[in-house]
Amino acid sequence: MSNKITELFGIDYPIIQAGMIWCSGWELASAVSNAGGLGIIGSGSMYPEILREHIQKCKKATDKPFAVNVPMLYPDIDKHMNIIVEEGVKIVFTSAGNPKTWTNFLKEKGIKVVHVVASVKFAIKAQEAGVDAIVAEGFEAGGHNGRDETTTLCLIPMVKKAVDIPVIAAGGIGTGESMLAAMILGADAVQVGSRFVASEESSGHINFKNKVVESKEGDTILTLKELAPVRLIKNKFYTEVQDAYNNCASIEQLKEVLGRARAKRGMFEGDLDEGELEIGQVSGLLDDILPAKTIVQNMMQEFEQAKLKATSL
Repeated sequence: MSNKITELFGIDYPIIQAGMIWCSGWELASAVSNAGGLGIIGSGSMYPEILREHIQKCKKATDKPFAVNVPMLYPDIDKHMNIIVEEGVKIVFTSAGNPKTWTNFLKEKGIKVVHVVASVKFAIKAQEAGVDAIVAEGFEAGGHNGRDETTTLCLIPMVKKAVDIPVIAAGGIGTGESMLAAMILGADAVQVGSRFVASEESSGHINFKNKVVESKEGDTILTLKELAPVRLIKNKFYTEVQDAYNNCASIEQLKEVLGRARAKRGMFEGDLDEGELEIGQVSGLLDDILPAKTIVQNMMQEFEQAKLKATSL
């Protein structure tokens, strides 16, 4: 399948694996890339030298293109960027910050740059910053999200209308049918997170993976907007957050409830009570843990079947 995104990245299928903290190490990224999609190493949970190690292992595990996601709100960004350049990574996805900060630096090194946005306003700013493509992420997505709660169904056509560069749809996409729907709305590709969390190669803890596939409709919620909006599974930690809101907690008090390393505790260490379990609404559709290759193959098969079905409507 050939389009703007597959040609831009040199991949077979317009399926991008999201760069999720604590779940997107070299094993998942290389498996997705080997399957024909674009695998991404999520650097947000990595110290600089750990990132270098993951990049080097990924290069040994695949000869296909892969990317690194860099959330710009984390420390040591300059060290991450220098390692990315030194190790010869060709594609970088930036998020959670101003795209102007690093886009020129990366593009001068011959690196393709994609920025993640959750609104038309920031899609335009990203295009003005010179990025090669954008990820437009709807309200359904897991992890850190936009404050405006614009759903993918609404966001994609609005962003497509506002920009000229390729658009990658994210949020609530975990099947070939939803992939086709996003592309009909104007997306050139899809970014998939939750479905790849529940993969064999994901570095998430097995307790977390099992919790994801057990989740049902309504089990996730977007909260903590005053700090950094995050969609997570309702658990004991979430109840503590909700109690704080009910008691009219200040921002400082919310920070105290959040504490430190909640995401690591939940997603990487498997603490289902005290951890922050970041996942998207599409988790309600998931009921198995599969190899990443099978996930890509299933999505493409579903995509082709959905196209045939659509022509008969």
